[in-house]
Amino acid sequence: MGKIARTITRDASAVCSAIEGRDIVSRIEQINRSSAVCTAALGRLALGASLLGSELKDKRDSLTVRIDGSGPIGIMTAVSDSCGNVKAYMQHSNVELDLRADGKLDVGGAVGKSGTLTVIKDLGLKEPYSGQIPLVSGEIAEDIMQYLATSEQTAGVCALGVLIDTDLSVKCAGGFIIKLLPFAPEETISAIEKNIAAMPSVTKMLSDGMTAQQIAMLALEGLEPEPLDEFEAVYHCSCSRERTERMLISLGAKELEELAKDQRTEVNCSFCDKKYIFTQDEIKALIRSSH
Repeated sequence: MGKIARTITRDASAVCSAIEGRDIVSRIEQINRSSAVCTAALGRLALGASLLGSELKDKRDSLTVRIDGSGPIGIMTAVSDSCGNVKAYMQHSNVELDLRADGKLDVGGAVGKSGTLTVIKDLGLKEPYSGQIPLVSGEIAEDIMQYLATSEQTAGVCALGVLIDTDLSVKCAGGFIIKLLPFAPEETISAIEKNIAAMPSVTKMLSDGMTAQQIAMLALEGLEPEPLDEFEAVYHCSCSRERTERMLISLGAKELEELAKDQRTEVNCSFCDKKYIFTQDEIKALIRSSH
């Protein structure tokens, strides 16, 4: 079970949202049976999407973050609801790369340093809001920070980390996003810069037993931070047989007629690897219902 905690400075000029998401990233590794660098890459994206999604106002709102990079991992997508519950998908989950010179996983190499990051917010309006930027580094956190500055004109800090153990299990995972409001005084900005420079890495703080709330408070130390709220977030896929049927119907009668030539049709959910089996007769029934 993941946990998100939010804190705010006393003058309300800066907010920090932090997540402890080991269980979320462990589920990603379990579903994808992914290599260490792929688990780290998609894990970071899912945690970032969860933090961004948790800021949505309405329960029915959702947020999608998609990275289309030049690296071997291919397209990555993470979808979050307004509670930070998230699901994620990557094209290629078994990429193996040498470690970087500093001994860390080469997430930027797997994702690619060129390409795009796209954020789509479905707020129940006629058209969803969409913002896109060129990738900065492929390390995910820097790219999200650049998105906030460019598309939302919001200054801030983003840090995300996933630590993989020697047996390829997820040892710890988490991150935080600090957002500064336009009226944030220079003293607040300087204090946050000083805090960030002094803070250990996200994975070091989590390995040392720090909670999401403690990380959020530390990020705003010296600014009289006050806890806003704390809630659970999980890896959650909302797929169902009914949704899969609607997806098949949306393909159109011609495509369904091609599928009906087979005795059975298997549809796999990319987000949770659940399989839905449709018999020939069931596909024919979908053809009738599509007319």
